[in-house]
Amino acid sequence: MKTKTGVRGGIGQSVRRVDGVPKVKGEFEYASDLRRDGMLWGETVRSPHPHARIKAIDIRAALESPGVRAVLLAGDVPGKKTYGLDAQDQPVLAWDVVRFAGEPVALVAAEQPEQAKQAATKIVVDYEVLSPVTEMEAALQADAPKLHPQGNVVRQLRVIHGDPEAEAEVWVEGTYETGMQDQAPLGPEAGLAVPAEDGGVDLYIATQWLHADLEQIAPCLNLPPEKVRLNLSGVGGAFGAREDVSMQIHACMLALRTQRPVKIAYGRQESFYGHVHRHPSRIWMRHGATRDGKLINVQAKLLVDGGAYTSTSPAVIGNATTFAAGPYAVPNARLEGTAVFTNNPPCGAMRGFGAVQACFAYEAQMDKLARAVNLHPIEVRLKNALKTGDVLPTGQRVTGAAPVRDLLSRCAALPMPPAESPLDRDRMLIPGGAGNVGHGEALTRGVGFAAGYKNLAYSEGFDDSSEAWVRLSVDQEGPLAEVKTAAVDVGQGLDTIVTQVVRTELGVQRVLVRQPDTAIGSAGSSSASRQTMMTGGAVQLACQAVRDEVLRRAGTSIIPDPLDEYLRPPIEATRVFRHRRTGKLDADGQGDPHVSFAFGAARAVVEVDTELGLVRVVQLAVSQDVGRALNPQSVRGQIEGGSAQGLGLALMEEIELKDGKIRNASFTDYLLPTILDMPPVVSDLVEEPEPGLPYGAKGVGEPSTVVVPAAIVAALRAATGRELPRAPVKPDELVGIR
Repeated sequence: MKTKTGVRGGIGQSVRRVDGVPKVKGEFEYASDLRRDGMLWGETVRSPHPHARIKAIDIRAALESPGVRAVLLAGDVPGKKTYGLDAQDQPVLAWDVVRFAGEPVALVAAEQPEQAKQAATKIVVDYEVLSPVTEMEAALQADAPKLHPQGNVVRQLRVIHGDPEAEAEVWVEGTYETGMQDQAPLGPEAGLAVPAEDGGVDLYIATQWLHADLEQIAPCLNLPPEKVRLNLSGVGGAFGAREDVSMQIHACMLALRTQRPVKIAYGRQESFYGHVHRHPSRIWMRHGATRDGKLINVQAKLLVDGGAYTSTSPAVIGNATTFAAGPYAVPNARLEGTAVFTNNPPCGAMRGFGAVQACFAYEAQMDKLARAVNLHPIEVRLKNALKTGDVLPTGQRVTGAAPVRDLLSRCAALPMPPAESPLDRDRMLIPGGAGNVGHGEALTRGVGFAAGYKNLAYSEGFDDSSEAWVRLSVDQEGPLAEVKTAAVDVGQGLDTIVTQVVRTELGVQRVLVRQPDTAIGSAGSSSASRQTMMTGGAVQLACQAVRDEVLRRAGTSIIPDPLDEYLRPPIEATRVFRHRRTGKLDADGQGDPHVSFAFGAARAVVEVDTELGLVRVVQLAVSQDVGRALNPQSVRGQIEGGSAQGLGLALMEEIELKDGKIRNASFTDYLLPTILDMPPVVSDLVEEPEPGLPYGAKGVGEPSTVVVPAAIVAALRAATGRELPRAPVKPDELVGIR
């Protein structure tokens, strides 16, 4: 039985997803499918106002409604009244002030979901409506209402590099904006809380980070952590939306009060109110260069809207600011970032995590610079591309793989789509053709490029780790390897990668990945492109410990075949993986904040009907730095999925707010790319193994989302000659002959 290399289904192979068959057959249990005998249904009452003072709440009619078993207010929270990932500033239930439209103020549990909904409508809240602060700049004004005791600034930082006053021969300047994008997971938030005999509670939940949820839930329930047991249920997508707590505490409160299982399942509209979104941004930049296009100085001021509560805004503005110069060698820079509180919905983690907003701005600037110095967009990027050994504006040296030049060259060389006459193609392939409103009379084509990068794992000194348990035994069918971690497969294929790692390290085909829970140590969040690195590393270490014991028992240096006689008793091991330590930034933004980086480059080809303002993306080509592709098919799937979300941000996805209220909280009005909107995605994997990471593999989920919006809008600029400083681009911004 082989180990390490040549193992069927091991690393480096395009292995079928271990959860693929049950998902296709409809047998996979998602959180929204959970059921228990005697289960009650929970409902949340939410504020209709973005900013108001709560004067009184009358629950008498709700308590008398049919089937109602509990109505809870803020005073019923057993323990700590607030929670949060970074700062514990978000109320479990608002009691004095509501800070965004949709903030929870009361809970109902009833025998049937419709009874809970009806009772919720009978709760009368007397609000004193206050003026909302909905604009980022307004939040920073001296006379703005203070939304939190400390004021309206979540975090400010600056990065000073070299001589920020350095002169240049050519300057280009611009202000850029990105809208509030929703993660739009297909599975809305859902969970089931079951009261336990020991006075605790068992929670079955779709989340991204079981232990972070536990750390927030237990204090609010006034229970020790060991009495709050979290079990992962099937996750129908996440993309950052499930990093923050949504209904977890609410379901547990209702279950403990009624001593019956309670399920809460959001509908689509409530999901828009119940989770965080991508931060809207407004970014000013000024780039200085020599006449031949060599960067001398980059100036940037970044402003992002964190909404009503902190969530992950400090880390998002940290990322956006430290990446604001792009994947380029810049000798001098002043980069300033600010995240603010407003009365808009809370914003937090979403795929790309600050790097998306920064990339949209700095890549528009690189195109401006290319025009100013009369260079091709690829040429000006190649002239300035980062390489291993270069120093970033934070003072951090790039020590790992940084194949930026290779990515740009390879992306530009990928085959272009053929030119097509509007008369010789399917009507569905013409902008507006699906609605028979366009026939291709005013089509113009454009090509745009973008490069970008994103950090892997958490930054600025976070002590990150992942724990894994592996057990090797034998039964009547032969050797069996079991794996347990608290790592969440949110649909990205983590369980498949874990299976491949075990097969590679132990040479055993039968692998059982057990369902995650909080009985084992934390694996961290399924975010930040970190789980392959962190949990893959932990599983690898545990497997190596098991293998060492097999070899000791067998007295050999190679795992014997058969294994049966050496697996009684079974062998098990638990190991923890940690990456290298990072450091906090000093007052000038200098330090060693990031573990490592993944780079990407994209080329977009678009067609624009300049009479209708409608767009068809003809092709996306993405070259991505993946370290080593542990499952090439899965990597390409991640690139395609990330590209789809990038296309959405570029062209159609935006939460529309009016006076702080969401106007399009449905998939009818919040537009998502469909199969008719997505073009062919040509993915090119650049494999340059990263030192210090398991198998040299980098996380692959985010770089395509970082670069694709910038590339698509660059292509639109090339097609129309318009400035297009904001994403998503609206049709009326594209109308008119170039």
